[in-house]
Amino acid sequence: MSTHAASSSSSVPAFPATTANSTAAGASKALVIGIVGIVLTAIGIFVSGGSKVALSWLVGMTFWGGIALGMLFLVMIHHIFDASWSVILRRQFEHGLAAFKWLALLFLPLLLAVVVYPGTVWKWMDPNYDLSQVGGHGTVGADVLWVKKSAFLNPTTFIVVTFISFAIWAWLSARLRNASFAQDSDGDLRWTYKNRVTSAFGLPLAAITLTLAIVLWVKSLDYHWFSTMYGVWYFANCARSALSAGIIIMVWLWCRGDYKGILNNNHLHSIGQLMLAFTIFWAYVTFSQYFLIWNANVPEETFWYNLREINNTDGLPNQWKWVGMTLLFGHFVVPFLTLLSYKRKLNKRVMPRVAIWIAAIFLLDLIYNIWPAKKTSGGDPLPFFAVHQLWTLTAVVGIGGICIWAYLRSFPTTKLIPIRDPRIEECLTYHESSAD
Repeated sequence: MSTHAASSSSSVPAFPATTANSTAAGASKALVIGIVGIVLTAIGIFVSGGSKVALSWLVGMTFWGGIALGMLFLVMIHHIFDASWSVILRRQFEHGLAAFKWLALLFLPLLLAVVVYPGTVWKWMDPNYDLSQVGGHGTVGADVLWVKKSAFLNPTTFIVVTFISFAIWAWLSARLRNASFAQDSDGDLRWTYKNRVTSAFGLPLAAITLTLAIVLWVKSLDYHWFSTMYGVWYFANCARSALSAGIIIMVWLWCRGDYKGILNNNHLHSIGQLMLAFTIFWAYVTFSQYFLIWNANVPEETFWYNLREINNTDGLPNQWKWVGMTLLFGHFVVPFLTLLSYKRKLNKRVMPRVAIWIAAIFLLDLIYNIWPAKKTSGGDPLPFFAVHQLWTLTAVVGIGGICIWAYLRSFPTTKLIPIRDPRIEECLTYHESSAD
């Protein structure tokens, strides 16, 4: 056991030491990068059109929003299970939750599109939308499937659910952050109990709003499609991406000296175990969704996958088929085989790379789910390799810059770790025997 817990500093890349002031400098740089990314994305409206840029913006919002939601869920799960090993990781997630209010603000352009240009992104927003533009026939208003779903699929529901979802996420985050930070000052156990209560009612609230939001934002892009697993699929990605962000943050803090003597190999091992668990969970949910649709072989369901494999016009494989194959191996096989190794889970050089890989594949998964909804007049999805993906990149960089700025802005406002949490000593001395 002690051999496993020994330091593996020889495997760590040599990064230059940074000072406390570097956090403020990093926040300024992140803000500048974020603003530049947002401006470049806005310029894309004049190059590729508003609908394509809106889809790119939606990819960026669901990617960074997914990371923030994963952090929120993991913080609440920590409190519900009264976990000890994750106390130091929880503090970094609490800083990450500062991004929610800015994500709500960044979602406003999409809400503006709903009000001013209905049907531009979500065609069901406009009952007069001509479905022949995307290989269909008639209008949305005459589509029996939309008529049956119109009580849910309408602009009012979309806007209300979006506002309520962000309000709940921001409110839960504020309660969890404020109680945790307050405990650093007075050490009162009531803050721990308060966060347990918040998590008890917060988990179902977050689960319901996450499901409603992702169904309206992404799944409804192809509103004919049915899936009962979509919310769970997104949750699995949220948790994996949040854990990946946690690995990157903690190794960064370790490399610059903040977490020396705090982060040990057993923390890394436990995070790696969770990453492996959610990798398997994602594969289970995704395979179950595919298998059930394939087995039923109902055209109203299979079209979603057919669209992402073959062209409607000539029956030939399209670019999205190879994106799907990349997801199969990149989302499951590669991280699964990598994270099976005990030693690799302790390696501070390997784990951040695995984390970046998982986050990148999550982004690709969102692109795979969102972009094929934009079709040609023949009903084929736009190609994966095209100029419009440039705006996806700028949107991800722009929104990401703001989220990282929010994290770094929150970072110096409280203690590095929850020094008066009742589980902090157990966390700092965490070893394998305590997990058995």
